Amino acid sequence: MNRKNLQLKLSFLVAPLLLIIMLVISCDKDEPTTSDPDGMTEEPDDPGDGNGGDHGSGDPGPTTGTITFEDGFTLDEDRRFTNLILSEVDYNSYLDETGNVQDITKKVYEYFDDDFDFIIILSNEADQPPGLYFGRHTPAKLDVQGLGGNTYNNTQAFGSTATLKGVLHMPRTRYIRNGPFLHEIVHYWANKNFIPTTVGGHWGFSSAGGQLGGFSTLTSLGNNTYQASMSGSNNFGTFANGGNSVPYGNVELYLMGLITTDELEDLQVAENPERTTNAGEFTATAITTYTAEDLITTHGERIPNSQDSQKDFNGLVVVISKAVLTDDEITSLNDDLENFTRAAAPDANTWGNSSNFWRATGGRASFNVTVVDGNIKGN
Repeated sequence: MNRKNLQLKLSFLVAPLLLIIMLVISCDKDEPTTSDPDGMTEEPDDPGDGNGGDHGSGDPGPTTGTITFEDGFTLDEDRRFTNLILSEVDYNSYLDETGNVQDITKKVYEYFDDDFDFIIILSNEADQPPGLYFGRHTPAKLDVQGLGGNTYNNTQAFGSTATLKGVLHMPRTRYIRNGPFLHEIVHYWANKNFIPTTVGGHWGFSSAGGQLGGFSTLTSLGNNTYQASMSGSNNFGTFANGGNSVPYGNVELYLMGLITTDELEDLQVAENPERTTNAGEFTATAITTYTAEDLITTHGERIPNSQDSQKDFNGLVVVISKAVLTDDEITSLNDDLENFTRAAAPDANTWGNSSNFWRATGGRASFNVTVVDGNIKGN
């Protein structure tokens, strides 16, 4: 395998993605790359300090119906999401990228035990805010070896003692169904330089063909020109592929710990790729094939392996808003969260071709967001 001509670009490549059902962007610019990441050393507030004392020491309230932790912070009676009401200034800070998700996670841990792998923050916007990402994953730790990145633990900065993997923020609740929900979840494991890419944190011009972009088939047109396709369409995304309509790709399943090393497929990566004006077409100086053996030799075996890896994940959903949610908003949220987390295919009438977590993993893993009494401090 010849890698001498490989020239990696370190900047994000933003290319037109014609015919893609939905463009989703995940920003990983805050992701630490060392065991002691810069800019992520803030210590969590002591839940026992400040107004109200230790919120975890008292009676959490009734175990049925809506639970009110404090004025403006409630757990819905169906237990699938919390609602945190913010001032207009604070709410808008999460739409202009000045808000800090750690402020919200620290509030969560005043009332909840450290039981959640992911905290999912949803703004309550009717339309996509101009210029804002569709979704962002802010990592708290990486405790899996063999993914291409360094392991680290920065959970204390979020108020977690060890469990939290990362925080997802999406500006609209409808993205539970349409995506990029699946996309942001898999960012915990990928792409952390597992293969070279010109699109940081994503699969770029490669045959990874999954939630983080890439193609599934590649045809040489001659003269260093190639036609790529994804899911039967003569086009593909370099950082996303059609929202939740695309299941996790082979390499994504491997990095998530859901398939064995023997099931990991070889990957093709374009060197010095450039889009042409035709959909799905690009030029490259070469196409390099990385075999599964190459990748495991370079990065080491995944630890834990697929036999011992985590398969069931817990998330806490926090809907931030400027006012109490309406009955219609609550109903829609519960319907979408029930569909996303069920261990079966989602409702075809409302979800169409969108996949939930169970279907996107081929039934190999589950994702739960239902709060039980034991998750609440004092129980």
